[in-house]
Amino acid sequence: MRAVVPDRRDPGRPEHAVTVSSDVEVAAYTRRQLARTASFDVDPMTGRCTFSRVEVEAGPSLSESAARLRERICGRLGRSLHVRQVDAGSCNGCELEIAATTNPLYDLERFGIHLVASPRHADVLLVTGPVTRNMEIALRRTYEAAPEPRVVVAVGACGSSGGIFGEGTYAAVGGVDRVLPVDVYIPGCPPRPQAILNGLLVAMGVREARVEPLRG
Repeated sequence: MRAVVPDRRDPGRPEHAVTVSSDVEVAAYTRRQLARTASFDVDPMTGRCTFSRVEVEAGPSLSESAARLRERICGRLGRSLHVRQVDAGSCNGCELEIAATTNPLYDLERFGIHLVASPRHADVLLVTGPVTRNMEIALRRTYEAAPEPRVVVAVGACGSSGGIFGEGTYAAVGGVDRVLPVDVYIPGCPPRPQAILNGLLVAMGVREARVEPLRG
């Protein structure tokens, strides 16, 4: 989601209205890629900024990716993809969105992806929340219990960077990458179910991580 702050001096201009993007393809391989950038020009007389519009080619739909994902999973694993969700200190907002991926609307299992109870059966660790001091050791042990090759996906703003809880505080270590090597980041507070599905597709190499510049 993205918001553009309106210009108080000219509220009638549509390009200065608050806009919200519904794009969900926001997963990235590194934290640096999560930063949105844009080129812009500043009018020296008025001080008004004009952002350049950048069109990004749309990727395949989730439905189109399903067959490729099943083929990739079978080719790499010979079975379904097993995901273990780990709450390292979340407010449970991300958990609600992850739970929504299993409902009939999003239907996570149509991709051959199953949530499992034990990290010993997991191919992917889906980690939410800032890593609290009390969960740091437990998270490391969960990672060590997962068989190779294991993939770590950091979910949400807190999982990606520590969020509003910060990093290195008395209660929180910070983002997941402060404790474990992270393969894919899914930003959002919380990320929508479609964004979580897209992040798993990126983690399996079915979709490319798209870093979309800020649009005007």
